[in-house]
Formats: sequence, C-alpha cells, structure tokens
Amino acid sequence: MRLSNYFVKTSKQSSEEEKSINAQLLTRGGFVRRNIAGVYTYLPFGLRVLRKIENIVREEMNKIGGNEVFMPVLSSKANWEATGRWDEIDVLYKLEGAGGHMFALNSTHEEIITPIAEEFIKSYKDLPRYIYQIQTKFRNEKRAKSGLLRGREFSMKDLYSFHENEKDLDEYFELVSKAYRKIFDRVGLGKLTYEVEAPGGDFSDKPSIEFQTLTNAGEDNIWIDTKTNYAINEELAECMTDIFDIVKEGENISSIYSKKIGRELEKRKAAEVGNIFKLYDRFSKAFNLFYQDKTNSQELVQMGCYGIGTSRLMGVVVEVFNDEKGIIWPENIAPYKYDIIPIGETGYKKAEEIYNYFEKCGIEAVLDDRKESPGYRLKDADLVGFPYKIVVSDKTLSSGENIVEVINRQTGSTELIDYTKIKK
Repeated sequence: MRLSNYFVKTSKQSSEEEKSINAQLLTRGGFVRRNIAGVYTYLPFGLRVLRKIENIVREEMNKIGGNEVFMPVLSSKANWEATGRWDEIDVLYKLEGAGGHMFALNSTHEEIITPIAEEFIKSYKDLPRYIYQIQTKFRNEKRAKSGLLRGREFSMKDLYSFHENEKDLDEYFELVSKAYRKIFDRVGLGKLTYEVEAPGGDFSDKPSIEFQTLTNAGEDNIWIDTKTNYAINEELAECMTDIFDIVKEGENISSIYSKKIGRELEKRKAAEVGNIFKLYDRFSKAFNLFYQDKTNSQELVQMGCYGIGTSRLMGVVVEVFNDEKGIIWPENIAPYKYDIIPIGETGYKKAEEIYNYFEKCGIEAVLDDRKESPGYRLKDADLVGFPYKIVVSDKTLSSGENIVEVINRQTGSTELIDYTKIKK
C-alpha cells in the first residue's frame, strides 16, 4: 500500500477529549476516530489491526471445534424476560420499535443462541456443540472511558458450548483456557496475562475465570501469588476473606491470605481481556433446552460461555507497548510489518523496486511515497508503530545496489542489509 493513497491522517497533538494512552495514540496514529464517548470509527490502519486480532482468535477457536456463526445485534424483549435479565442488566440498551414492540441491543448473546440450539439439539448424539461469533456488542455505560478499554459499542468474540454433563463441560472449559493462552501469546501479551479467579456475575453463582493483563491503565485490582502465578480478582478475594476472618483495622487481604491459606499475594492493576464461565443449566432451563440421554430420559443441557473483547484487546496492547515516540506493535498484529521510506531521487526509484519485490513475495509493506521531509516520515513511522523501517537513500545504496537500512522499532537497532534477503 502506498501511503499517498491511504485514507490515514496522523497528528502531533492528542485530543483533549481523550485521556487514556490507547485512545491518544490510536487517534494520533490514524487508527481510529472518536464519534461520541465510547464509540469509534476504525480507519484502515485500525481495521487492519482489529481484523488480525480477530483472525488469531478465529484460528484458535476453530482448532477447538468452534463453528462460526453471525447473530443479530437486535433481539426481542421476550427473550430477555425469559431469563429474567431484562431488568437485571443495567447496561442493556432498550429501544421501542414500530407498534410499541420493545427490543434490546445485545450486550451478550445467551438469549439468542440458546433458543437456536434448542432447534438443533434433541439427543445426546447431538452433543457436544461449540458455537462462536465475532460481533458488535452494545453496553449503555454511564461513563464510557479509557478509549477502547471501556466502550458503549465494541467488538467481541463469544463462544457458547453445549454438553451432556458437567464432566464434559469441565473438560472443554480447560481446553478453552489453553486456547486463550495461545491467543494472548500470539498477540504479545502472554507473559503479562494471568488466569484470575473471579465471581460469576450475571451468569453464574459460582466463580469464573478472568484473563487479566497487567497494566496501570487497568480498572481492576488482582492479587497474585508470584511463586505459583495463582491470581484472584479483588472482589472475590474480599468475599473469601470475609468468610475466613473479620478484617482488622490496618490488615489487608494479603496478610489474611498468608495466615489462612499460606499464600503471599501481591496487588497489581490489570485490564480484563477475556473471561470464561460455566453456565451449567442457567439458560437451558430458561428456554427448556433438554436432550434425550441414552436411557431415553430428558436432561437439561449444560452450557459454558467464553468471551474475548477483540477491540479491547487492541487497546490493551497499545497501553502495554508504547514509548514517547508512539505505538510499538507486536509483529503479528501490526498494520504492516515494514515501512519503506525513500530519501532522495535515487532512493525513491529504488524504493519502488523494493515495494514491487515485497508485493511479489507476499511481504507486508507500505511505501511512504508522501512528499514530506525524511524527518517527518521517520517520526510518523514511529508514531504508527511499524515493527521495521526500511530506509532507502543514496547513502545506503552507496554500500551496494540493494543495500537498505533496517531499523527495529522495538529495540532501535539498525542494520545495513540486502533487501532481497528479507523473507516473508
């Protein structure tokens, strides 16, 4: 892609409306534009990053048997009343349609997928089943903030599993957990992301698992046992310490845990990037989702749900990987791997040759053919966060007809190499 033809505009200054690092850098780098608080337009660079994240998630969901569908964003009030959640979920967008009919903009899709599953699941022979989608969700946040970390409209992957019994549910739950670890590794957050015990929330009265990435931009507090990597959500930890003992003045959760269960916990800020719940029969009971077992008895289907906020994940990556110059994208999700920056008349001619070579070889690259100064374009490349800058100039070419300077965005290291040695 030639930047002169690209629908992108960078900025030196941050918008006063944006307070979070991810929103500032994504806006300055030309990835997104804010429409209203908590709602963003994804421009070409931003959409390209989001699609790469979604494809990583999709690949890992397919590996564990997921069948992808695409459910609607609009649903009837009746479905939400069947589960008792029409009045329970305070962030649910409700709107009135023609004829006075009431609808919801879906914040989650249990109320949609469960009635559909009832049409397909009749016997134990129809189980298990794993259905997922990557879809836009809506939540009527009273205070949308933190850029992509807390929005009113956002992209999310939600997977729903259907099982004969709790044993099968438990086994798949562990399989999803491992798949999530692979996803976070692939987007560059694996070493900073913990599996955290948390409350079941609206879904279950039993604990769930959150995947939390350490970052000062996070809105959650988690407690980590650094020796074992065990971690617990602060809300659940407080609940559990209430059971263990009455908190004395000046005493904290860590000290109580140390006394009661032998753990020394460290408090850290984190952002939730995923969660997995065992729903059991919470929704199958609401929609009469039964199956006939091997003895011809009717049994309730056991369910699980598994979410990853793909747009939130994008924001968390930016919060974690940045410096004073701009974003530092992990290679797997960068908009493009290489930014070719020509300098001088000879440099421009050679850059065209390199760009065409990369296209032929299937190597991701943009050609910054804009009529801006070299300094401007080099700074822009750092702001956008391309993993590598390839500088093509009279100076580099004086060392050989195919020699370019490759600058690593993460380390700042430079190397003069033959561009034909760069492989996909």
